[in-house]
Amino acid sequence: MRSLRTVRVMVLVTAAPLLLAAAGWMHPRHLTPRTADHWAQLHVVLLPVFPLLVLGLVVPLWGRPRRDGEGALTVLSWAGCLCFAAYYSGLDAVAGISAGVVVDNGVHGAAGRLFVTGDELGRIGVYGLAVASLASCAVLWRRHGVRVLPGAALLFVACWSFVDSHIFWPRGVFTMLGFAVAFALLSAAAHRSAEGAREPGRPTKP
Repeated sequence: MRSLRTVRVMVLVTAAPLLLAAAGWMHPRHLTPRTADHWAQLHVVLLPVFPLLVLGLVVPLWGRPRRDGEGALTVLSWAGCLCFAAYYSGLDAVAGISAGVVVDNGVHGAAGRLFVTGDELGRIGVYGLAVASLASCAVLWRRHGVRVLPGAALLFVACWSFVDSHIFWPRGVFTMLGFAVAFALLSAAAHRSAEGAREPGRPTKP
């Protein structure tokens, strides 16, 4: 039963980044009249996927705060996740769907401005994700100690790369794979710590 729960958690936290990595591998390198329809349709499909990236931060924090200060950090993490979901969806809609549609309809001059606006929205979203990552890792550090460090380190590298890589091949794809591995490591660390605290004869943390 415990192993099944672990598998479910791993699928939950890694599904979105793995889907985004696959989408990045299929993503056109450049927006042209030939690729415009594929560009737009791919971003329509991805519109509900990008916000799910935050599950990798939300799931390991699930449950009531255990110590003083965790509540504020958890709220900060949620706020950063909300910022990412809202603003990065804006990038997807503007530089993905809208830019693809206008180029597909022969309105090439508008695409440049749409990219500029989309990049601004995406940057704000990734900064929100970075804040959420920092707050989440602070909570997980307080709960589980040094075992969260590998996942946290990889998470911050992925956030740094995500600022300008989007999901484009090759760096964007590896960035998404980095998120998947980081989320899996953080979730595994939280799970091992929780299992250890429930071992018979071992005192649980207050």
